[in-house]
Amino acid sequence: HTAVSSALKMLHDGADIIDVGGESTRPGSDELDLTEEVRRAVPVIEGIAARQPAAVISVDTRRRHVAERAIRAGATIINDISGFRDDPSMVDLARESGCGLIVMHMLGRPKTMQQDIRYRSFPGDLVEFFEERTRYLEDAGIDPGKIVIDPGIGFGKTFDQNLILINRLDRLTSLGKPVLVGASRKSFIGKILDEPEASARDTGTMATVAACIMRGASIVRVHDVRSAVQICRVTDAIVRERVEP
Repeated sequence: HTAVSSALKMLHDGADIIDVGGESTRPGSDELDLTEEVRRAVPVIEGIAARQPAAVISVDTRRRHVAERAIRAGATIINDISGFRDDPSMVDLARESGCGLIVMHMLGRPKTMQQDIRYRSFPGDLVEFFEERTRYLEDAGIDPGKIVIDPGIGFGKTFDQNLILINRLDRLTSLGKPVLVGASRKSFIGKILDEPEASARDTGTMATVAACIMRGASIVRVHDVRSAVQICRVTDAIVRERVEP
């Protein structure tokens, strides 16, 4: 009930997409039992869809079974932090359902991703990853216009690499897909501000929102929707040098 209420408030505050996930994927987290993931996520999607049938809902999952249940409940986007690598049958589901896809980059697994961070080239390795993934998905019959890429801020990235990713988003936008960035309240913001409490990082988060839009991001994932909508509208107007009618 609390999650549904929070989502409805986010929609009221101007969110375009509600992202629902049952499994925590923060650094050091353990994998969740499949049944428990369904139990957490699906009723929330059903609750949102029942009260706001026009809401655009994405399901944050790596498992086909969860995604299938979520789509039946009203989700129309699959947000897979494994980049559709953990469960290859997810690609078939995405094609058959016509859902949008968010393809995220993650180094390793959530449990260990921050322990041994190594790249041959950064952000070059991410560019190669997304080129390979989009080619794979399109070859599997996915509509090229339904693919969004997410560099995975904090998912197997050092403090410096998170900053580099945001500052050099043009390396990813040049791939021709919309780019989504989720930096809200993450630990690199806490490090800059010397702020251990995640909930106290919203103002710092808004700086990342503006920077991401200036660098070409199409979607930003945030906790504080009301403030972010204002930041997005103003930054967008500056970037485009006009206000959309």
